[in-house]
Amino acid sequence: MNDLASPPLATAAEHLAAVRREIADAAQDARRDPASVTLVAISKTFGIDAIKPVIASGQRVFGENRVQEAKAKWPELQVRYPGIELHLVGPLQSNKAKEAVALFDAIHSVDRPSLAEALAKEIARQGRQPTLFVEVNTGAEPQKAGVLPEAVDAFLKSCRETYGLAIAGLMCIPPADEPPAPHFALTAKIAKRNGLSLLSMGMSADFPLAIKFGATHVRVGTAIFGERTRV
Repeated sequence: MNDLASPPLATAAEHLAAVRREIADAAQDARRDPASVTLVAISKTFGIDAIKPVIASGQRVFGENRVQEAKAKWPELQVRYPGIELHLVGPLQSNKAKEAVALFDAIHSVDRPSLAEALAKEIARQGRQPTLFVEVNTGAEPQKAGVLPEAVDAFLKSCRETYGLAIAGLMCIPPADEPPAPHFALTAKIAKRNGLSLLSMGMSADFPLAIKFGATHVRVGTAIFGERTRV
């Protein structure tokens, strides 16, 4: 038995199509090419049977929160469906760096020196280069991972000069009880001054706004797969 949640299969393709239309509309409103926005379908907690219809509708970029869950689901799917790109969007323990570098094409949650060091070692050892994002804790929330905004510049410098990491962009998750726009604007500002071209911003409730502020990757789960029964 698969104990992971499954949305109504008949609606998965419709939900995906609706999200794609919203992305295109938001990009056009911002005078951007819709192709400049990558939709990362967040499939955490959903099982293989829930994911298949989304793949069948042409989606090839997916996001997971945990290394172990991704290992249990995606190797089989990647064999059956070539061209899948897998992103880690949740916190990463340093002792999971080996598995993460082997499994994921992008890691959105680089946030501390010990993790940067572990990733650098595994990237050199494995010869794989996942796209790396530094997570910014724009709301300075103590319960959240991420680098504080005032510390991002120094952390990026350390990633590059001390660990030799090629950081491609920034990721943020605005506080749930605050308007997201200032957090998106702050993240974009930090990225610009550090010469970073990628911005992982926006989820189901706010991804059109994130696109307005320059998001290149939007992380959308509920709007595609439906409500989760667990986290």
